[in-house]
Amino acid sequence: MTRDYSQFLPAMGTPLTDKPKRSALDILGWQPFFATQVDVDTLTEKPPVRVTEVHKSGANVRGDGFDGLIPPGLEIAVGDWLLFDEALPTHSILLDRKSLFKRRAAGHAKHYQLIAANVDTVFVVTSCNQDFNVARLERFIALAFESEVAPVIVLTKADLCDDVERYVQEAQTISDRVPVIAIDAKAGDVAGALEDWCAPGQTIAFLGTSGVGKSTLVNAIFGSEQAATSGIREDDARGRHTTTARQLHFTEAGLGVLDTPGMRELQLADAEAGIADLFSDVVDLANQCKFNDCAHDTEPGCKVRAAIDAGTLDEARLERYRKLAAEDRHNTETLAERRARQKDFGKMIKTVTKVHKGRKGRR
Repeated sequence: MTRDYSQFLPAMGTPLTDKPKRSALDILGWQPFFATQVDVDTLTEKPPVRVTEVHKSGANVRGDGFDGLIPPGLEIAVGDWLLFDEALPTHSILLDRKSLFKRRAAGHAKHYQLIAANVDTVFVVTSCNQDFNVARLERFIALAFESEVAPVIVLTKADLCDDVERYVQEAQTISDRVPVIAIDAKAGDVAGALEDWCAPGQTIAFLGTSGVGKSTLVNAIFGSEQAATSGIREDDARGRHTTTARQLHFTEAGLGVLDTPGMRELQLADAEAGIADLFSDVVDLANQCKFNDCAHDTEPGCKVRAAIDAGTLDEARLERYRKLAAEDRHNTETLAERRARQKDFGKMIKTVTKVHKGRKGRR
């Protein structure tokens, strides 16, 4: 049976007064941003599906009346939208993304790892205990800014802490653009605390280290067990991986909820704009320095040093900015070098092949 996908294109004309029933694609997060990239004929021939999980054997996708597996071959992330090619699934078309989380792969690998796509809000989760670390939070926030996703800092295990306000105030110093909320996921009203960012049709994600309560938050939003949970180690308040793969779940109202494994390592690359947004106070001061190449050390006319001396800028914050910026430059250059080598190797193969064919022709 051929489905009518015209209802999934951007609405034209006068809006209806009655609230329409949400379609299967609406529940999966289909938005005008994606609808404007296709026409009715294309949608009928290649219906849209959303990637809900990526693993070694392929990717799980869901659509209107469809739930299946695409074999490996496409460079996709959880949250991506595809125009599904039933005859050749690996030839499915990837739609342009609203946002994309990526990081340099852990270890010594010199390539990017895609984390999630088309996320509207990311909840950066940490606990009111030994796990709390400003520098680590700044990494996640810089990644969110670079990905053009709205970040919110969520402090969990507030019921186990005697001085929650201290953690809230410290988190608020990271950026005045990032809301901070403290909740007790097991006893508090989690859905109510997060409702401003959880409208139907939105996609939210939870990022953080293991054991901070990401899966507990996911389950609280659904009101049921969607993700496995576990405790933390007593010695360092850190947890073991409970979620082992990124999984996109959907509420009946149409909220996409992405649970992710804890990240032990988050190496930034190609995140210059996100870091600049996060440390906009430092960048603004640096732009006012007398010398363009000011190192913010002993140079005359340095506005950054003046702010530190005046107590309006914490020197530790400047050092964290320097560290992240240097790391990003190093990783970005390293990845660029790898891409250049791949490009040069490709050119060499083409040249060798061309020469070989020429020799065969002269025989």
